[in-house]
Amino acid sequence: MVMHFVLAITNSCNGLRYVTRFSCDTFGFYVAFIYLQKGIQVITRQWSQGDGSLWLQVSVAMMVLGAAYLCGLIGNSPLFQRYVRKFIEDYGTPLTVIFFTGFVYFPHIRDTPIERLPVSRAFFPTQDRSWFVHFWEGVTVADVFIALPFAILLTILFWFDHNVSSLIAQGTEFPLRKPAGFHWDIFLLGITTGVAGLLGIPFPNGLIPQAPFHTNSLCVTRLENDEDERGESKGHTRRVTDHVVEQRVSNLAQGLLTLGTMTGPLLVVIHLIPQGVLAGLFFVMGVQALEGNGITLKLVFLFKDKELTARSDPLMQIERRSAIWIFVALELIGFGATFAITQTIAAIGFPVIILALIPVRTWLMPKWFTPQELAILDAPTASPFTMESVGGIHGAEESPMASGESPTEEGDEAEKGQAGSLMPEQSSSRRRPSKRRTKEDDNGIGSSSSDDRT
Repeated sequence: MVMHFVLAITNSCNGLRYVTRFSCDTFGFYVAFIYLQKGIQVITRQWSQGDGSLWLQVSVAMMVLGAAYLCGLIGNSPLFQRYVRKFIEDYGTPLTVIFFTGFVYFPHIRDTPIERLPVSRAFFPTQDRSWFVHFWEGVTVADVFIALPFAILLTILFWFDHNVSSLIAQGTEFPLRKPAGFHWDIFLLGITTGVAGLLGIPFPNGLIPQAPFHTNSLCVTRLENDEDERGESKGHTRRVTDHVVEQRVSNLAQGLLTLGTMTGPLLVVIHLIPQGVLAGLFFVMGVQALEGNGITLKLVFLFKDKELTARSDPLMQIERRSAIWIFVALELIGFGATFAITQTIAAIGFPVIILALIPVRTWLMPKWFTPQELAILDAPTASPFTMESVGGIHGAEESPMASGESPTEEGDEAEKGQAGSLMPEQSSSRRRPSKRRTKEDDNGIGSSSSDDRT
C-alpha cells in the first residue's frame, strides 16, 4: 500500500509514455495462453471422477466455447435485426453458462459424477478464521523484511498489470473523449490493496486483464456502405466504431454483483455450475484475446498467400519482409520467456521480463528497424489525448492541443483516439466515414466482465 502511494505521488505513471503495442501485444499474447492453460488445468483435474466424468466435462467445455464464439460471430454479422444481434453478442455467453449448467442435469447424464465449483458459507472466508487479519500477533521484524522483496515484486506486477490494462482499454481503436487518471488510479489501488491485506482476501489487481472486453462492449458502432473512389457502393458494409459510452455505472454494477455472489442463495446456484463450464469460459476468453492480438494478426499476414493479400494492408508497405519476421520473433521470445518463468517457483517475477521489453523497444529496436517500419509494425498503445496525462508519447511531435493551437480535423480525430497505429486490426477504424450510412448499429450497453479505465 505504501509503495503504491509512493509510485502515485512521484508520478511514476509517466513511464507509460514509453509503452507501445510491442510490449502490450506480448503481454496480451501471454494472457491469452494463460487463459488456455487454466482451462486445460481445470479439465485435467476431472480424471479423479473417472473417464465418464472427464469426457462429459470436455464435451461441455468445447460446447461452451463453440456456442459463445458463435454468439460473437453473430454480433459481427449482418444476420437478424440490430437489437437481436446486440443482445446475442452481449448476453450470449452468460446464457450459454446457464444452459450448459442445466445440460449436465438432463436424463442419462445427471447420473454421471462430476466436479462442480466449490463454495463456502455466505459472507465467510474459505478458511476457518475471522475476517480481520491480526497482523500484530506473532509477526516479528524479521518477517517484515522477509516479506519485503515479495511485496516489491507484487508492486511491480500491480503497476504494470493495472497500467497496461488501462492503456489497452483506452487504445487507439476506441474514440474516447474523457481524460485518463493513471496517477489517481494507482493511489486508489494502494488503498484497496491495503484493505484487502487487512481482510486477508485476494488483492484487487494482479489479475488477468479483461478491461478491453468491457470497453469494447461499451462501443456504439454503425454499419457503413463501402464505396469505391467514384462513390459507388461495392455491395458490402463494414462496422465502424462511432463513440464509446464512457460511464462508471456498469463498473459499479459488476462490483455489486460480485458482492451478491457471496449471498447464500447465489452460492447454492454457483455450486451447481460444472467445472467444465468454467474451463469453457477460460477457452472463450483465450480465443478472443488471441484473435485480436497484434502478434496473431502479423502471423496471419506472414502466412497468407501474397497474391490474395489486399494491397491496402499496411504491412504490405514494408519492403523488408524479414523485418516483420524479426519483429514477431522478438515478441514471441518475450512471450516465451514470460510464460516459462510462470511455470517455475519464480513465477511472481514475470512482470520484470515484460518491463524489460520497454527499454528494448525504446532504445535498441530503432537501431535494427527503420522509422517507417516501426511506424507500421508498432505504435503507441493509446491516443495522444489519453497519453497527455502521463506527459505525452515518447518521440512524438508536439500536438496542436499541447501547443495551444486550434486542432485541425485530423488532429481532432487523433484527440478522440481515432488516429494512431497503422496495425491491420485498426486500419478499418481509421477510414473516414462514407457518405452512405445505414442506421446506427449498436447501443453501446455492454455486459462484459471486469472494468474499463475510460
